Amino acid sequence: MSHNRRQFLNQTGQSLAGLAASVMLMEEQARATGTAAAEVGSGGVLKALHHPAKAKRVVQLFMAGAASHVDLWDYKPSLEKHHGEASNFGEHVEAFQDGLGPWMKSPFKFAAYGQSGKFLSDAVEPMGAVVDDIAFIHNMVGKTGVHSQATYLQATGFDRPGFPGAGAWVSYALGSMNDNLPTFVVLPDHRGFASNGPKNWGSGFLAASTQGTMIFPQRATPIEDLFVSADYVSAKAENDGQSLLRSLNQDYSRSRPGDSRLESRLRSYELAAKMQLSAPEVFDLSKETEATLKMYGLNNPGATYPTEINIPEEAEYFGRKCLIARRMLERGVRFVQIWSGNDNGFPRRNWDSHEDIERDHKPLAMGMAIGTAALIQDLKQRGLLEDTIIVWTTEFGRMPSTQGSKGRDHNPYVFTNWLCGGGIKGGISHGSSDEWGYKPLDRNNPTQVYDIHATLLNQLGIDHTRLTVRNDGVDRRLTDVHGHVIHEILS
Repeated sequence: MSHNRRQFLNQTGQSLAGLAASVMLMEEQARATGTAAAEVGSGGVLKALHHPAKAKRVVQLFMAGAASHVDLWDYKPSLEKHHGEASNFGEHVEAFQDGLGPWMKSPFKFAAYGQSGKFLSDAVEPMGAVVDDIAFIHNMVGKTGVHSQATYLQATGFDRPGFPGAGAWVSYALGSMNDNLPTFVVLPDHRGFASNGPKNWGSGFLAASTQGTMIFPQRATPIEDLFVSADYVSAKAENDGQSLLRSLNQDYSRSRPGDSRLESRLRSYELAAKMQLSAPEVFDLSKETEATLKMYGLNNPGATYPTEINIPEEAEYFGRKCLIARRMLERGVRFVQIWSGNDNGFPRRNWDSHEDIERDHKPLAMGMAIGTAALIQDLKQRGLLEDTIIVWTTEFGRMPSTQGSKGRDHNPYVFTNWLCGGGIKGGISHGSSDEWGYKPLDRNNPTQVYDIHATLLNQLGIDHTRLTVRNDGVDRRLTDVHGHVIHEILS
């Protein structure tokens, strides 16, 4: 927002404190008289669920840059046995870069965890405590080895811009469980955006109100432009500004009947007003116990961190996002998306480990694992995991062969996602990669992102084939014309 526009909005009462109170009062009166929103939530297009839901909420954990499945979740003894030998894939391989060197074992040690005996690397050792709650999908396949396109695909179901994010579809379908907070919240990496930036969580052709609201928990002002300077606001200016805003909106509405953008704008204003009253409490961690802060890795934050990627920094920033996510979920936010890693740059600050897997993955993975394990355990002890789905996502995997001497190239041919909570069966693995982690073992029956999205919607009580929007003459849906619910992982 430009300075001039911000100043104008501030001077015309954009603080909206009075509007917040009046809107909230009207909603309380509506609920008291029985005119509250349908069970699915206020503002959702569905008036009833397609079938009984197992979950109410979703957390998507997105590892930007392509996390290596064979170094985290998908143990490959053959890579240890044949480490350093010339790689032979048995077919022509189209590498993204020069990544077809010798077979390379993981620099991390694998061990069995939990009653399920699932092998995990020590880079994600904290996840061993929750491994029996997780369903691993080891036969994921993508369509491209290009970061931007693959990120779009995982985030929106399409490999090009212009389509709503998964959270926007959920917001569109089910609406809000708490009208004082956004339905769809995004917690980006503290260093910046991943490939595509906010387009990954945009509304596309849906109403603008369905897009993700960005929150930066590490900043002094987590939500940009929510609060305005008192230098610009007085009681008279606020009243005059609201009067002018109402008049302009009425004129616009009369001149453009049927234009939904005004309704979206008004809903955004109302939400901003209500968030001024409700959001600060969400970000206040002072009432969290010392044990909780320690569990999330927040008991000893650093004043500064090295330029190089490091475990304490990753643990603090990712853990903080996970704790804020829990606080938002228990207050009615329906979809939270948490990002680890930003766009490419040097030194590496994401999962795109072309040069050195151990250097890059170890701090990112450990920071992610501390926060994620804490979130799962915390939700479970509060009774929230049973109706909250957590899905761990990355745009593609990495090759089992070396790039250079220590790195790995892109591998869109197979990778790992996992899910837990919300009616998902824990302690299992679905699908397998081949002995090297190069492609699915059963190449005729891989799992695609459409299947993940179909399963998420299914657990929320939505038939993915029936959630459609007509756009440019085409019935669009999150799963395009694909997708099957993965019944094998449902409890």
